[in-house]
This record gives sequence, C-alpha cells and structure tokens, in this order.
Amino acid sequence: MPKFVIDEDMPRSTGATLEQHGYDVKDIRDCGLRGAGDEKIYEFAQSEEAVILTGDKGFGNILRFPLGRHFGIVVVHFPNEMPTTEINRYLLERLSDLSPDDFKGNLIIMEPRKMRIRRK
Repeated sequence: MPKFVIDEDMPRSTGATLEQHGYDVKDIRDCGLRGAGDEKIYEFAQSEEAVILTGDKGFGNILRFPLGRHFGIVVVHFPNEMPTTEINRYLLERLSDLSPDDFKGNLIIMEPRKMRIRRK
C-alpha cells in the first residue's frame, strides 16, 4: 500500500479518509509546507518515499517531473461543484483498483469516470 503526500489543494478530509482505510498519509499543511512551490513538495515526497496526491496540473508536466524518477504522482481533476465526500469516495474506489507497481515512477490522472496511467 503506497504512502501519500497530500497537496494543499486537496480537501482536508481526503487525508483523514485515506488514513481511515489504512493508507499512510502526510498532508503538506501539517508539515510546514503550506504555500510551498511544486519543487519543494516534490522533494519532500521523494524524501518520504511517497506518492504525491494533488489537483495541481503542474505536477502532470513530465518534463519537469520525469516518469521513472519518483514514487508516483496522482493528479485529480474533479469539478469544483463535486462534493468532498464524493471526491473521497471516488478516490478510494480508484486507489483500490491500483497495485503498488501502478504508482512507482508513473503519472496517474484521475477524472470522473476515467483514469489514465502514463508509465515510465
């Protein structure tokens, strides 16, 4: 089961929901990284050997964050009007469909009713 670093653009409840289901989670807001740039968050996730869970499309830039050089990046694109409980439920369902090998070095894009994996 992968470890996650949750970016500040994700709902606060996402970390708690994942923890309740057995995931190891660190929220950057609790690690002194509120407002930090993408590179700092990336470096922190690498030091934690963790997958980045974010809504920031910048993390989907494979030139900036090359495939195969990280523990995984999950970029979620959900409509702003989607309720937090629905976001968390959907995330749990999709994460349970993935194996540890689906994360390491890969970029995963999650959208309502669609998930893509760019593999290293």
